[in-house]
Amino acid sequence: MIIPKKLEKGDKIGVIAPSNPITEERLEAINESILLMESSGFSIEFGKYVFQNSLGYGATAKQKAEDINKMFENKEIKAIFCATGGANSNSTFEYLDYELIKNNPKILCGFSDATSLTNMITQKTGLITFNGPTFKALTSWQTPYGYEQVMKRFVKQEISLREEDDEFITLQEGIAEGRLIGGNLSLAAGMSAGSYSLDFTDKILFIEELFLESPPEMVSHYLYEMKQNGVFDKIKGIWVGNYEGSIALEKILFDTLQQEYKFPIIKSNNFGHTEKKQVIPIGTMARIDTSKVNKIELLENCVK
Repeated sequence: MIIPKKLEKGDKIGVIAPSNPITEERLEAINESILLMESSGFSIEFGKYVFQNSLGYGATAKQKAEDINKMFENKEIKAIFCATGGANSNSTFEYLDYELIKNNPKILCGFSDATSLTNMITQKTGLITFNGPTFKALTSWQTPYGYEQVMKRFVKQEISLREEDDEFITLQEGIAEGRLIGGNLSLAAGMSAGSYSLDFTDKILFIEELFLESPPEMVSHYLYEMKQNGVFDKIKGIWVGNYEGSIALEKILFDTLQQEYKFPIIKSNNFGHTEKKQVIPIGTMARIDTSKVNKIELLENCVK
């Protein structure tokens, strides 16, 4: 795997919009994030098309991909954040220059719809990417947790996946090691088959879902899609994150698994569409041990 370099004060951070564009209603949070990161010693550069809304739902796929490619090509940019969530970052796949990205490794961070982009880039290039706050989410939630995790992970190179007050519970006992893969459930499920499918072999799958967009029956759909495409036959373990639906995500998961799988399953409250946004490296080796307080731990550095 390719490990990106850590952030240093004075570095320039690039912002792209592979999902929804930055619109007027998002500007306040975006501006607050600019001030926060500048006060932390960084400068900010936006992609050419982050405000573009020519399609009515964002810039074109080629424009989005152009911004991504140029951010990786730009030697002054040391890390890249997705501006916000939304949809259709997968539209960029066929226009990305994966060789360019591989030869210019740097931090790439986002969650929700960015699940498609981060996992595909890791799949195609071997670059460690990150499921963590979008640029907007650095200040748009009522807690500094996400920002603090960004600083700990990207600046201080800390590798803990748990803060002292983060609650972890065991859903199915066991021990497993594997590289981390996943993020938003609906996106991960959509990448379980097809020409841009992910390789789930020997991975630890982490999943969360936004209940406002995915009621329990849709969560069941996504999980069965993964089951029917053989994902649960390949993985080593599951880490369940936030879902605030009327039926718990773990219950729907067990309804899907039907006691057919014996790998360890854990749950925590510190990633997903929630105020706590842990920065989870995609592609890094991790270990689940349900007998420990820290039920999941990274086995290697994810920035250098």
